[in-house]
Amino acid sequence: MVYETKNQWSKHRETILIIRFLTSVAQTEPKCYTVEEAVESISFGRFHILLFVIMGSANIVEAMEIMLLAVVSPEIRCEWHLEDWQVALVSTMVFLGFMVCGVLCGYVADKYGRWKVVFGGFIWAAYFSLLTSFSPSYDWFIFLRCMVGCGVAATSQGFVLKTEFIPSKYRASLLPLASIFWMLGSMLIIILGMTVVPTMGWRWMIRFSIIPSIILIGLFMFIPESARFQVSAGNIQEALSTLNWIARMNGTTLPEGELREPETERGNAITLINPAFRRTSLLLWYSWFVASFSYYGSVLSSSELLEKNLLCMTDADAEHQIKHNQEEALCYCIPFNMADYQTLLISCLGEVALIPLNIGMLNIFGRKPSLAILQLLSAFFFMLVNICTTMFGFTVLLFLLRSVVSMNFNVVYIYTAEVYPTSVRSIGMGFCTSFSRVGGMIAPFIAQVLMSKSVILALSPFAITCVICAVGVAFLPIETRGRALLVSIFTFPPTVLKTDFH
Repeated sequence: MVYETKNQWSKHRETILIIRFLTSVAQTEPKCYTVEEAVESISFGRFHILLFVIMGSANIVEAMEIMLLAVVSPEIRCEWHLEDWQVALVSTMVFLGFMVCGVLCGYVADKYGRWKVVFGGFIWAAYFSLLTSFSPSYDWFIFLRCMVGCGVAATSQGFVLKTEFIPSKYRASLLPLASIFWMLGSMLIIILGMTVVPTMGWRWMIRFSIIPSIILIGLFMFIPESARFQVSAGNIQEALSTLNWIARMNGTTLPEGELREPETERGNAITLINPAFRRTSLLLWYSWFVASFSYYGSVLSSSELLEKNLLCMTDADAEHQIKHNQEEALCYCIPFNMADYQTLLISCLGEVALIPLNIGMLNIFGRKPSLAILQLLSAFFFMLVNICTTMFGFTVLLFLLRSVVSMNFNVVYIYTAEVYPTSVRSIGMGFCTSFSRVGGMIAPFIAQVLMSKSVILALSPFAITCVICAVGVAFLPIETRGRALLVSIFTFPPTVLKTDFH
């Protein structure tokens, strides 16, 4: 090449030097990887089995504390001569504690760590549950159960901790399987009701029910803090130590290079209602409300129908007054018989019987279509329960209803954990669970108070809210199937952000 002037040669030489410098910098720049890449590289192994068993067992504790209400209701109704609204208030107070503490626990989990919140929740729930068994009066009972609800709200953050360790391609398969543990907890409390209540009373049933919590307090020491949280908090070395320990346990290695990820702002509830998440948050809050409203509606409705023998009765008020009138005061001293317990046990099996279908729907249709389909099915089976049928037919309908409402809860849990970034995942889950407990607070007054007046009038609100929710799900702007968990709002692809702005 011939240069006409010395100035041209000088400029060309400068360009060459710059290119060489940039090339040398690129060659010497160390390789980097994110927590997401590390989790995917480690893949599934022994650690995840341990995580699945221990964190799944947390669902046993949560299920026992919540399902205990359905079993103990006939006993406290009789002991303290309670009316329908007083029995319903017991469940409402539990969910009130869950709602109030749900947001607080989510904020603390995003600020100080998931592990601390879940561990504290185990201790809190076990302690106040034990105190419940010594309740001298109805007022003390509902106050202590409200405190138990606070502990259960903290343990529910274990779902976030579990989700943040599971590779994306396994989430749709593993997370629904947690229903097995919920079913085991539900069945365990029913079995305790069958064996302990008739001989030793409901107080000893509650005392035996806290044994799993005590065991879990020890086992939880084997679960580390979320590496995603550690990175979001700027604790890179702690996150690296956690990931190395998991990799060794799984017999794999971390990617080459250094763990690098920018520190992100944490625990900011305003993010949930900013333009990027406003529609998602509002629709999720209603979806969680309906998920809880329909689930506990199905549980408490079945318990009420069996206890008061309201099957095939569209207007049971007259029969209600005659059958349960005792000593000139309403005292429903009609405990569950063995057939009632068996019906409740079979209905619990419905929560896991269709898990393969749940997993298939998540992988084939995605999260949003699965939510809509399950909500419509829930509405359909709620109305079918009103049909006058035999005990066998009622058991089958109850089995199918519990299946679809349980699957719906699984999907909404998974979608919520996937759609929010790490920086607000726990507080986002906390707000959602709090809205779900509003549904849990209302459900007892529909299922346990209104049911005595009219079965169809009590079941219709559950069906209607499910249909409305199915329509609302169609407006969720993001499908999370196969998508990596986000670190912060700024990790959204521009096209995704644009679809959620409104």
